[in-house]
Amino acid sequence: MDVASTERMVLRHWREADREPFGRLNADPRVMEFLAGPLSRKESDLLVERIEAHFRKHGFGLCAAELRRDHSLIGFVGLSVPAFECAFTPCVEIGWRLAADSWGQGLATEGAREMVRYAFEGIGLEELVSFTAPGNMRSRRVMEKLGMTHDPADDFDHPRLPEGHPLRRHVLYRLEGSEWKRRRAAERE
Repeated sequence: MDVASTERMVLRHWREADREPFGRLNADPRVMEFLAGPLSRKESDLLVERIEAHFRKHGFGLCAAELRRDHSLIGFVGLSVPAFECAFTPCVEIGWRLAADSWGQGLATEGAREMVRYAFEGIGLEELVSFTAPGNMRSRRVMEKLGMTHDPADDFDHPRLPEGHPLRRHVLYRLEGSEWKRRRAAERE
């Protein structure tokens, strides 16, 4: 089932055939550079199962991102409720993970913009957050292109990573639905 679409992508629920290409991208050290590390195929398959369980529980999730031109899976773009407690939770996070050969084409931004629209207009959320390790400039640029703002006072140590882990510190970006709607209205004038 399709959740949303863009000019170049369909953002949809997951299929069995997605597991193999998703496993490849999760095993790529480039893709996983700012995450806990590459995933085995079994870990990747378990992630797909958790994503689909999230869809069933919340009615939204991390959508499989499929290119329209050749129907290939390039990763995910979507929304999730973080399963950890922190100063800013509960919340809804917008996130993305794309295969390295899809980088630099604006696909993450294109998909994320559509998911922002879906979050605020389709679901009626009031705020979205996104977070990453400070050095992940590719993702931080996408967050900024979405109009998300960063306040260093919101930065946090990720509770799922141990003390001393080089990626434990995270930056937090926020986007208020009211601000996004105000900007959209101004753009239409």
